[in-house]
Amino acid sequence: MALSVTEASRPVHKVSMTFDVKVPMRDGVELSTDIYLPDIDSPIPTILIRTPYDNNNEAVVQDCMYFATRGYAVATQDVRGRWDSPGEWYPFRFEAEDGYDTQEWLGRQDWCDGNVGTAGGSYVAMVQWQSAPMRSKYLKAMVPRVGYSNFYHNWAYTGGAFQLAFNYRWAAIQMHTRTNQTHYLWFPEENNMSTLFWHLPLNTMAEAAGRSNRVWKDWIAHPSYDDYWKAMRPTEESYTEIDVPVYGMGGWYDVFLQGTLNNYMGVSQQGLEPGKSNQKVVIGPWIHSLGDSGRDTGTGDVEFGESVRIDLMDEHVRWFDYWLKGIDTGIQDEPPVNVFVMGANQWRAASDWPLPETQYTPYYLRSQGGANSMFGNGTLNTSPPSTEESDQFVFDPNHPVLTVGGSTCCSEDLTPVSMGPRDQQQVEWRPDVLVYSSPVLDQDVDVIGPVKMTLYAASDAPDTDFTAKLVDVHSNGSVINIAQGIIRARYRDSWEAPTLLEPGKIYEYTIDLWSTSNRFLKGHQIRVEVSSSNFPQFDRNPNTGHAFGMDTETRIAHQTIYHDEDHPSHILLPIVPTN
Repeated sequence: MALSVTEASRPVHKVSMTFDVKVPMRDGVELSTDIYLPDIDSPIPTILIRTPYDNNNEAVVQDCMYFATRGYAVATQDVRGRWDSPGEWYPFRFEAEDGYDTQEWLGRQDWCDGNVGTAGGSYVAMVQWQSAPMRSKYLKAMVPRVGYSNFYHNWAYTGGAFQLAFNYRWAAIQMHTRTNQTHYLWFPEENNMSTLFWHLPLNTMAEAAGRSNRVWKDWIAHPSYDDYWKAMRPTEESYTEIDVPVYGMGGWYDVFLQGTLNNYMGVSQQGLEPGKSNQKVVIGPWIHSLGDSGRDTGTGDVEFGESVRIDLMDEHVRWFDYWLKGIDTGIQDEPPVNVFVMGANQWRAASDWPLPETQYTPYYLRSQGGANSMFGNGTLNTSPPSTEESDQFVFDPNHPVLTVGGSTCCSEDLTPVSMGPRDQQQVEWRPDVLVYSSPVLDQDVDVIGPVKMTLYAASDAPDTDFTAKLVDVHSNGSVINIAQGIIRARYRDSWEAPTLLEPGKIYEYTIDLWSTSNRFLKGHQIRVEVSSSNFPQFDRNPNTGHAFGMDTETRIAHQTIYHDEDHPSHILLPIVPTN
């Protein structure tokens, strides 16, 4: 009979702590590691948390005590070059080898029984994925929260556009030195990020805040997917080398949402056993913080109700109890995919992702040539267009469409960018936002899975951006963002070899809106917004076609969106039967 997590690993143990243990790496650098040991005399499984955010911060200590009181040894380590660990700090460069070396060291300690698991979120999830392909014999389970699959595509750049707000806060300011420097943002006052986001050229933005930052310079200098990014060991190129069972956790409004899903799919399809057959993922209606570990009932402007609650720390223990202690907690009897369906406000379990029963359905952009703003004549339906007038708008980088919610990161207090589901009405008042709406729905429609848009467009600029947003129009008039995407025109054909536009020529663009899970209720409308900016989540394309990050001036772009028989612009929605 399967034991519940309460019966299996209860918080009954007293814990002793040893601080600043020096763990040697292969090159002689010794990383500072704190060890938490419960009052158990025999060797026990160990959970490793490697962080650049201080292994003695309150959140880390809470997690360590959570696991240790439940009968796990816990090792929490400052990564190389951060806080108490010596060496050079450079994001991702040393995490694979350092993570592997630490796992091997832990497995040999007399208080460890040879079973090591890893845990943590964001960068702390990514270090887990970095070391996994090295396959330490001691690594038996992972629980990465909000992790990535490709450092270029899932973090620094999305659709070829630079993740300005997140990158600036993280790379240029917070992670600039050995310790976090976020507090510096407000001193002096003129260094407030709301002002700095407008600074041009981008490559001197760090200096504008009084910093000379190598990482920021490097990221700006590599706007294409070149060897710089590939050397960061993207997880998606190592799926065939991963053999560890993984329980991934993510949010529909997390900046790393697609990375979490990519990793589940990649190892499930390409990995080695026992990992290949033992991948699990949970995605809730959360931002990067995962709704305070699943305890929050609301996100952004939306209240999802009590049904959304799930104890993610409990899920950690259920997973680790099974794989590290050999206790049957029942977790392996459950479907591997568990996603929250927004709108329906209920969880849906599935055997795989995307859901096997998905029907990919094109919804075509239609209009009479005046889809500008929510007051225009844009429509959205499943009937392909024939002969129709195109839609036009003007994109002025000095007056961009501002970010209102979405898959942004990471703190509205520190980064003045709203996150999550937000009412988009203020966005849709603008004439440079094209709005296409379905008829009022006469039945519920469940959209669960990857969302992509095919857009036929022309510009009079040599380079520009196009954005797409899927929104849910509620019967009360609120307009809630569901998924979003962007494409930088020069990367329409290749991430490695960008090519500029021929002004006035019609090109086909694929905009990846990542994935979502939403029930468009009866009485609602399905809506798509098309524009050319989402600032400051993404940098403003100056429309010049010049080398990235060097422009001090911008130019206006005149955009034309086509939706006719030869150019059937549409959004491809993953529709599944309601349950």
